[in-house]
Amino acid sequence: MSRFGYTLAILASSVLASACTDDLTPQNLPPAGSTSGDQSTTFDHDNSGISPWELLDRLTQEGPPKYTSHMHSCSKVRYKTLGNVLTSIGVNPANNAALSAGDLYTNGFNALGGPNYANRIRENIGITTSGASREFDIFAAASDEVIAAFGNAQSPLMTRCPGAVLFDASNTCQPSGITCLIGTPATSTHLDFCNKTITSASDVATGKRLAVAAMLAAAYTCE
Repeated sequence: MSRFGYTLAILASSVLASACTDDLTPQNLPPAGSTSGDQSTTFDHDNSGISPWELLDRLTQEGPPKYTSHMHSCSKVRYKTLGNVLTSIGVNPANNAALSAGDLYTNGFNALGGPNYANRIRENIGITTSGASREFDIFAAASDEVIAAFGNAQSPLMTRCPGAVLFDASNTCQPSGITCLIGTPATSTHLDFCNKTITSASDVATGKRLAVAAMLAAAYTCE
C-alpha cells in the first residue's frame, strides 16, 4: 500500500472511531444541579459596568489613577521614625522588659520591615499585616508609659510638647494632650472618641490605655 493509501486508511479509522464514541451513553453521571450553581447559591457579579459619564465625573474629581495612586497612597512609618515618635511621647525604645513597648519595638525589626543594609535590602515602605499588627501591639504596650509621661509636666521624657495635659483630674480628655499625641490639632470628634472610650471601658485605667493606643494607631497607621 502506498503512503497515500496509509493516510486514507488512518483518516477513515479516525472517523469510524469518533462515530462509535458518540453512540456511547455516559455512565455514572452526577445528579442534576450538584456541580453547578444558580442565583441562589453563587455570588451575583455585577457586570453592568460603569457609564462613561460616571467615569468622567470620577476622573474629574479624583484625577487619573496614575495621580491618585501617588496622592492617596499610604506608606508606613519608617522603623527609625517610629522609634523617634515613641521617644518623643515618653516611651523608652531601649526598654528590654518582656512585652514592653521597647521590647516589642526592638524585636519587631523584621516584622516592621526594617532595612537590612548589610545585604543591600532597603526598608519596606508598604504596610503589611505583620507590620501593622506589631505596631498596634507596640502602641498598646506603650500606653502606660505615655500616660505616665503626660501626667508629669516636668518629665524629661516628654520632649514633643512639655506641659501638655492628656487627662485632667476628672479623667476627661484634653485637647492639648490629644494634639501632642496625634500630631494634628484635636477636634471635637477626637475628644468625643477619647472620652467615650474611657467611659465605655470596664474601668477608667483600662479606658485611658485603650484611648491612647487607639489614637496612636489611627495617627500612625493610616487608619
